[in-house]
Amino acid sequence: MNWMDFINGVFEAGLALFLVKGVLKLRVDKAVLGFYWPTVVWTTAWGIWNLAYYPHLDQWFSFVGGVFVVAVNLTWLAHVAYYAKRKRG
Repeated sequence: MNWMDFINGVFEAGLALFLVKGVLKLRVDKAVLGFYWPTVVWTTAWGIWNLAYYPHLDQWFSFVGGVFVVAVNLTWLAHVAYYAKRKRG
């Protein structure tokens, strides 16, 4: 086991846990309040890149953490799109 990969994977998974809090807050607020959504689009794109990059480096703990981050970011973006559509119409 590569200890640096393990630590990076813990950071990735920890980030996903914090991001879940953002999804839950968005579900309560039913609107994007005080957050610039393109930041999540950019970090999601970076996360998708990491899903190809980590296996290339043989960093499987980072990959698993990255899967969680991308999944939560996509969930957040889906909520943003849903609530923005609801607000317009």
